[in-house]
Amino acid sequence: MRKFNSLYLCAMFSVCLKAQLPVPLGSAANFGVLASSTVTNTGATLVTGSLGISPGTSLSGFPPGTVDGVIHLADGTAATAQNDLTIAYNNAQGRPAGTTVATIGAGGTLTPGVYTATSTLGISGTLTLNGAGVYIFQIGSGLNVASGSQVILAGGATADNVFWQVGSSAILGSGSIFYGDILAQASITENTGAVLNGRALARTGAVTLQGNTDTNPDGPGPGAPNPTPAPASLSLVGTGLACTALYQWRKRLLRA
Repeated sequence: MRKFNSLYLCAMFSVCLKAQLPVPLGSAANFGVLASSTVTNTGATLVTGSLGISPGTSLSGFPPGTVDGVIHLADGTAATAQNDLTIAYNNAQGRPAGTTVATIGAGGTLTPGVYTATSTLGISGTLTLNGAGVYIFQIGSGLNVASGSQVILAGGATADNVFWQVGSSAILGSGSIFYGDILAQASITENTGAVLNGRALARTGAVTLQGNTDTNPDGPGPGAPNPTPAPASLSLVGTGLACTALYQWRKRLLRA
């Protein structure tokens, strides 16, 4: 019986090690769009969530674009958010490499975990993220989403738990529908009519918008504290605590 318990605990511990916690966005979670140098817009873009630029101050195209939140231009709030974005970017980049991906074509389905592209990641057609949990994409250089492509969430997946760490720049093609938070080292370009259900967060460059709909999963939240974790995040925190207890129990069994 003791041997069985040991084997069971080892198996459970292995599962726990594979579970991912969400990337901590800090105050950057309050933003729908965050850039370093400039934000430019053409057309009737709607940003839900704050819009920030730091250290730059250049904002154009609002109106006709609208922001359902607070605009922060090179103020303390935007600067803090950029610092938090750097921490989040390094956190996502520093996770152990996961399943290797390069191009995801139509009909692709992925489950929670870490996915690593050593250079550019291309998405065309429909990509389904299926299952409650955290999805982290580590992309060495660019993220290129083809025009008309879609990311679909299923099986309890939520936009708040999808993270795209991009080593250079991200481009969303015209009419594409995308989910998750884009953490780009350089710039983010959303072509005409692209929809982002997540956050466009650029560390060193610009965010370019063209008649887009960008929706922070937690809503406008001007001046609000960091959002409550999504249910999947809460379950993962509970899993982490359970893993700690299992680890301590395993140590006692092995000593016995």
